[in-house]
Amino acid sequence: MAGLSSAVGTLPTGTAYAIWVGIGADGTVGYSMASGAEEASLAKVLLLICLIGCVIGLKLVHEG
Repeated sequence: MAGLSSAVGTLPTGTAYAIWVGIGADGTVGYSMASGAEEASLAKVLLLICLIGCVIGLKLVHEG
């Protein structure tokens, strides 16, 4: 929560929350696949990569 609180200081609330949720979802699914709790597939990995790209894009759009 400290990270989200810090991000809201420099980003709009909606953008900060979207980035926070994206990172959390990506980390949770990535951990589940790495630990073997969830089966990894090419589609899931590609979608996670797209999610990371969208998070980066949100940050870049805010700066530009």
